[in-house]
Amino acid sequence: MQVTETLSDGLKRGFTVVVPEPELAAKREQRLAELGRTMQMPGFRPGKVPMSMVRKRYGDAVAAEIVEGAVNEATDRLLQERNLRPAMQPKLEVTKPGQNSDLEFTMELELLPEITLPELADISLTKPVATISDEAVNDSIKRLAEQRQSFKPVEEARPAASGEQLTVDFIGRVDGVPFQGGTASDVNVIVAGQGFIPGFSEQMVGMAPGETHTINVTFPEEYGAKELAGKAAEFEVTVKALAVAEVPAVDDEFAKAMGLESEADLRAKVSEQISREYEGMTRMKLKRGLLDVLAERAAFPAPVSLVDAEFAEIWRQVEAEKEAGRADPEDAAKDEETLKAEYRAIADRRVRLGLLVAELGRVNNVTVGDQDLQRAMFAEAMRYREQAMQVVEFFRKNPREMERFRGPIFEDKVVDYVLSQVTLNETSVTPEELAADPEV
Repeated sequence: MQVTETLSDGLKRGFTVVVPEPELAAKREQRLAELGRTMQMPGFRPGKVPMSMVRKRYGDAVAAEIVEGAVNEATDRLLQERNLRPAMQPKLEVTKPGQNSDLEFTMELELLPEITLPELADISLTKPVATISDEAVNDSIKRLAEQRQSFKPVEEARPAASGEQLTVDFIGRVDGVPFQGGTASDVNVIVAGQGFIPGFSEQMVGMAPGETHTINVTFPEEYGAKELAGKAAEFEVTVKALAVAEVPAVDDEFAKAMGLESEADLRAKVSEQISREYEGMTRMKLKRGLLDVLAERAAFPAPVSLVDAEFAEIWRQVEAEKEAGRADPEDAAKDEETLKAEYRAIADRRVRLGLLVAELGRVNNVTVGDQDLQRAMFAEAMRYREQAMQVVEFFRKNPREMERFRGPIFEDKVVDYVLSQVTLNETSVTPEELAADPEV
């Protein structure tokens, strides 16, 4: 084949490629001969059909097949011979069809940049470490006990306090008319607790069994039932019973009820769980800090095509959030041109960082295997609890869907490798500091 370079501008390259007609003709004849050996036609034995008839039936299809194959083969050969690494699929256009003439096509592409990897040993990161306190363990166990609390009826008809439970009947009305779903009987409500319309349970403080009160509330603007969203409503509430919470004592019996051997075993398990949570937060902060450092050292041009694609996805999300009424308040005062420039800068950073992470993984032989994908699939399934087996079955029937785990797993493995090579300086922090968002 003949190759002429027509464009060399930064990362952009353009070529004109010519494949001689004799080469195409030989491939066409070879392919027609293969088809002729199996072609069946009345009056002819298999393999004895005249080539003129084979050509008449299959000629056009074979010609198109040979041209497509020649374009793909020439493209692969050109990329390999010139050691070109495209950022995206090259753009190909056939300019001469290669039927009774040479095949000519153009190829335009954008290359991946030359990436100089940073010296990992020169990178120093601060590793925040929080110590597990007895108070943290006690608070976690206390929450476990409260989750297993029961309610004991109160015989006297006294006013209810926050945290106690009232059993009530209620009728809800909007503009004096009962609305669907607004009437219920024998409902247990934690006084000043969560789970109801804001302001509903808070107004139940001081109510006593045998009393009927009217509670006035306003449904939130984002309430699920659109016909009620943002509207004022009143609830006629009749109190039927009062109960107080009884939290079980934390002892060996409580631990055994949770499937453990003793209170000491429970405390050890809770401490382990808190330790895993702290380690997860530490790693998250380390990863964020590392990626920030790598982004600063990704001093190479990003392929425009990749930045365009990344920006298009970011802008689609921005517009979707805006339409849903969840736009970033900081964006509200900015004009569209300014916003697009800011988000394009973010897209450029993401692309450069992604290319650097990919190159670090490639050079250091970081791979994602089937077992990695399987573990990720099971972890995803466990998020759905009761439906976990259905999720597993879905992935087994649709194995390609598991590929969406590959990118995040690869990034995490590269991060783990890089963290093993850089200098980590531990610093003690409080659990609150460890959990705090650095952007807040």
